[in-house]
Amino acid sequence: MSALELLHNRIDLSTIPFTDRGSRLLIFREGNRVAIRLAERWERWQSEVGHYRQRPPILDQLTFLNDDGVPQPFEVNSYPYCVTLHTPLGNFAWTFIEPEAVLVRLPAGSYGITFEAHGTRGATDRRGGTLHGKRNIAYTTNAQIVENQMFVLTGERFRINLRLSAREGDALLLNVTPRLGYNRSLPPPDEAIAASRAAWQAWFAAVPSVLPEYERQYAYAWWIMRAGLLNTRYYFTREALVPSKIHYVGVWQWDQYFHALAYRHVDARLAEDQIRIVLDHQREDGMLPDAIHDEGLVTHLTRPVDADVTKPPLTAWAALKVFEKCGRLDFLSEVYEPITHWHNWWLRHNLSENGLCHYQHPFSSGLDDSPLWDDGVPVVAPDLNTYIVVQAESLARMADLLGIAADAARYREQAQQHTARMLEKLWDEQCGYFHALYQGRPVQVFTPFQLLPLWTGALPERVNARLIDHLTNPQTFWGRWKLATVALTDPKFDPDQMWRGPVWANINYLFIEALKRVGRPELADALRRNTLELIMHSRDIYEYYNPLTGARPPKAAPIFGWTSAVFIDLAIQQTAHAQHSG
Repeated sequence: MSALELLHNRIDLSTIPFTDRGSRLLIFREGNRVAIRLAERWERWQSEVGHYRQRPPILDQLTFLNDDGVPQPFEVNSYPYCVTLHTPLGNFAWTFIEPEAVLVRLPAGSYGITFEAHGTRGATDRRGGTLHGKRNIAYTTNAQIVENQMFVLTGERFRINLRLSAREGDALLLNVTPRLGYNRSLPPPDEAIAASRAAWQAWFAAVPSVLPEYERQYAYAWWIMRAGLLNTRYYFTREALVPSKIHYVGVWQWDQYFHALAYRHVDARLAEDQIRIVLDHQREDGMLPDAIHDEGLVTHLTRPVDADVTKPPLTAWAALKVFEKCGRLDFLSEVYEPITHWHNWWLRHNLSENGLCHYQHPFSSGLDDSPLWDDGVPVVAPDLNTYIVVQAESLARMADLLGIAADAARYREQAQQHTARMLEKLWDEQCGYFHALYQGRPVQVFTPFQLLPLWTGALPERVNARLIDHLTNPQTFWGRWKLATVALTDPKFDPDQMWRGPVWANINYLFIEALKRVGRPELADALRRNTLELIMHSRDIYEYYNPLTGARPPKAAPIFGWTSAVFIDLAIQQTAHAQHSG
């Protein structure tokens, strides 16, 4: 079965919107009405229009009416390239013709279409009408317009009442844009639908095949990886995947590194651009931003503490992952120097008295609400210092590939010294794991991040054995669904609260790599299979999962990027493993 068929009716318009590559338009149903929401932040106008997750749709209450003005019900029949609303009046087929414009193929007949839209001023014309406001809207049709009324509901809300007499092949175009110029050109709808179908078919034709048991969720993960992309606009300097078009609109630094893991299998430039968009906004001192959105950057926050905010240093690791698959040495040459500046920023501005790096803002860890920060910050954290070692090793490999022998030697020595310092300052022989330190004292909580130094591959074997014993203990992290982000027996464990217990696929990915690195492929395989099974446990793909039930915690974002990317890469890994074993 083709990927398009596997995704038939996966887009339900209720929890999963209709959207397309590059677009900031999200098409939902609200009962028997249609709404278009925007995947945009509008930071400068937030005090006026509200937070983007709660903001009203830019266009909503779109309803189909019969000749008597009675609203008509509809059923949804969806594919990634086209969503058809089946009504008693006929079928209305929606498809994207560009990121800011959606075309509706109209059924032949006489009927009404009414909707509300945001705008400060508007006017009708012989082909439809236009509205101007925070975003500009045009509606255009080549059907015969019998009635075209526009009413002011409030200062910035309009109602449009259209009555049409349509022929077969007529269309309605909805264009929502921040630009001064509208797109009001109407392509033949059948050609537009065919073009969209061809683009999606080309996308899926490029993806590697996987084992049959993974195919359905694999196709959906690849849908997320294409549908979740936003095109360039202002600070959004590259086409890039947002974590969730519904929940997190922008680019978050370490999300992009995991997104690149999937893209490297289909499009080298797209994979590389997930890293480039972060490096585009590198600060003069070397720091990389926490997040990027259309209208600005997140580099400093005042809550819960007043400090600069970034994300863990995984840039060199991710760049090498992309290079290993795509083989573009010029890309490594391009990013090497910016990444060295980034690495040096950590070592210059974030060293504690014991010579190890610390987090100065909780969000810089990516583990926003982890109990590791309950006592306060800065915290000397085993995960951060593991990332420092892995990044130094990755820079050494990059330097080797680029023929910079002196740099390679220096970064290898730095990795060795930093690993030795972690053993000296953070290792607890009695507990058998590494401590996180606040004001020189151990933070009293047990998390897998205290086991992550395993990933360095440079610890004594007895230390590796102790760490693996903790990791694979069913009473701590190796439960039904692996890995809990706080030990199951810890008083601070909460199975539904972000980093206080739930399973995160990207953390599992790091431990899978760690287990392979220390020569435990059977455990890596078990964790990989469990992670894949967990992500297939639900119809959607979520930000994180309850480690006891595998269910979606109430606040976990849907349609989630890095979980999709990890699923894709692990499914490809597992397929290769099965083929090799078989």
